[in-house]
Amino acid sequence: MDFIVLIIHVIAALGVIGLVLMQHGKGADMGAAFGSGSSGSLFGASGSANFLSRATAIFATIFFLTSLGLSFIQFDATRSVGVMSGATITAPVDAEAETVEQSSDSKVNEIPK
Repeated sequence: MDFIVLIIHVIAALGVIGLVLMQHGKGADMGAAFGSGSSGSLFGASGSANFLSRATAIFATIFFLTSLGLSFIQFDATRSVGVMSGATITAPVDAEAETVEQSSDSKVNEIPK
């Protein structure tokens, strides 16, 4: 499942890159206004901008959705409870308390338990 989403993600990224590179910039029409270039294209003067910008928006939406999908897939795959979730806890043996109890002049035996 995640491999399919990754393939769609890469195709969307390449589509966005290609479509952005094919578009004319805002300053590209300034030369056409002074007669140094032609603003005609395959889709017409304003048709190409609308088609390319809509296609770019579609590919960008697919790219963002697959980005979210990949992050959710990865989050579920690496989810853990915590660092100490599988550790076993054992109480340490208190050697000092045993040596204190064995001495005869200690007051430890007088403490009520």
